[in-house]
Amino acid sequence: MSDDVLSVVPTDPHWQPGREAGERAAALVTRLSSRHQAAADALDADDDPQIDVDWYAIPTVVDCGGNLERIGCPHCSASIDREWYADLVEHHPDGFPTLAVTAPCCSAATSLDALEYDWPCGFARFEIAVWNPGRLIWFGDDELSAVAEALGHPVRQIRAHI
Repeated sequence: MSDDVLSVVPTDPHWQPGREAGERAAALVTRLSSRHQAAADALDADDDPQIDVDWYAIPTVVDCGGNLERIGCPHCSASIDREWYADLVEHHPDGFPTLAVTAPCCSAATSLDALEYDWPCGFARFEIAVWNPGRLIWFGDDELSAVAEALGHPVRQIRAHI
């Protein structure tokens, strides 16, 4: 069986909210997900989604799983081998003390969060993850703005298929 995960993370991979702001944002994501789940339940969808809220000591990968189609270099626009990325992630299961890397294509100094991921991927010290959301669509701009306001920092979303 496979799972879908819709994660909301701060746009700055090093930023982390206080406990109260994180819990406030998680409660809003839960309400937004539950509202969509109620509509999906009317169409005989699966169980309510599970919401996980995580605070990490250092930036941790939040990737799109099987949705990842391409990684591009921001310096030379070449495609970066997904195996290179997978090896990095595998060797850093507890996060990345630095996001600085040398691009394997052109040897340019860059950052993992600056690479161009086709489906969005990210790195974060805080994550709200909705497992098997009862929605086929991503959060809308208004919903993301509301979550950002609750959190006190701009956010982005990442949808994974694992």
